[in-house]
Amino acid sequence: MLLFFVPAAFLAACFAASMLLFSPVREALLVHWQVLCQRMRRWRWPAALSPLALQGTVAACGGGWRHLQQLLRRRWLLVLAALVLVTVPVLLALVLAGRTMLEGFQGAERDSNEQVLALLQGEQLTAPVALPPLAFTTAEVLQVRPMLASADRNWQLLHPGFSQRLLRVFRVMREQYGYEMAILEGYRSPERQNLLAQAGSNVTNARAFQSYHQFGLAADCAFLRDGKLQISEKDPWAMRGYRLYGEVAEAAGLRWGGRWTMMDFGHVELQQAGLLRK
Repeated sequence: MLLFFVPAAFLAACFAASMLLFSPVREALLVHWQVLCQRMRRWRWPAALSPLALQGTVAACGGGWRHLQQLLRRRWLLVLAALVLVTVPVLLALVLAGRTMLEGFQGAERDSNEQVLALLQGEQLTAPVALPPLAFTTAEVLQVRPMLASADRNWQLLHPGFSQRLLRVFRVMREQYGYEMAILEGYRSPERQNLLAQAGSNVTNARAFQSYHQFGLAADCAFLRDGKLQISEKDPWAMRGYRLYGEVAEAAGLRWGGRWTMMDFGHVELQQAGLLRK
């Protein structure tokens, strides 16, 4: 469409310029226009369609066309320069711009499931408001995670790629399944990792730099119900949430700890080859 519009615009510009700049062309076109108007006023149907009448009309138009051809032959350099000035900038803009699209129309073909779309698109999400420290020191929480009070829950210490995937998982769990989630522990220092390993295999089997926590690529999470953390999988509501959480996390490209031999239902990590210490 654009390739048709550019030559048409060029011809229109040439015609307008010739009318303004060259008086012979203007006078010739004016004369032929007057002749054509007089012939049209004298037309009588069906006599106007007779061979002689049509021949006269064609001759009048042909005379103007011959004058235009003569002008173009005499001014061909000027016409060529005008053509270059009109077409070259447009062609350069097309070549350099490439395939562009207005903002807001990228990905116009959207999946009907907005939650799945959230996992696939690179939307930048923000971390939720941090829970008060007392939320992690209740009797129910300490019974399951006795060393949780000193854990780090700073989203800024997590790897950006991992944190964005985890935030999308949180959003899907909230919007599609009605589970509000919170992070229990994210980044873990080597010293804390060794301290947890000394607590026994029921806590962790990984020592320093044998866990993705040291690289900000892992997190332990749980659910919020009525403003309180619900961690234990013995609760049917929480266990259902963990199963859904594992499915959504794996769909987002994360590894879920619920598939381990020592099941850790709240754990997810973004694995990278060759990163962990043997």
